[in-house]
Amino acid sequence: MAIHYSLFATRYSLSTTSERYKQMTVKIRLARGGAKKRPFYSIVVADERSPRDGRFIEKIGTFDPLRPKDDATRLKVDAEKAQAWIGKGAQPTDRVARLLESVGVGKREARSNPKKAQPKKKAQERAAAAAAAAAKAAEAGSEAAAS
Repeated sequence: MAIHYSLFATRYSLSTTSERYKQMTVKIRLARGGAKKRPFYSIVVADERSPRDGRFIEKIGTFDPLRPKDDATRLKVDAEKAQAWIGKGAQPTDRVARLLESVGVGKREARSNPKKAQPKKKAQERAAAAAAAAAKAAEAGSEAAAS
């Protein structure tokens, strides 16, 4: 029984460890801690495939949402480390990007979806039917008044 190594190599990646880490996507995200109904978050740099509260590469700060917004201890971030990781290609999540922007690290792109606020297709059809009925009633009312 002969093993075809070329087939084996194409099915199963025989890459070295360094090649694997080159392909790794790194995220800056929140890892939840604290008790039930008392959230406390660590701002961590982690491989995107790892669980939310699981393994991470480095902890770069903390976020306590229960503290008042003007409290200095609500958000603690090592801005230099965050900037360094972003420079290396780490992608912050939406919430972390918002938090980092408040500290002065990076610029978050404004998100706008004007179509989201518009009514959907069925609601537009109902509104058009109601407008047509109102116009027909107004026309009938004006004819009755003219008679």
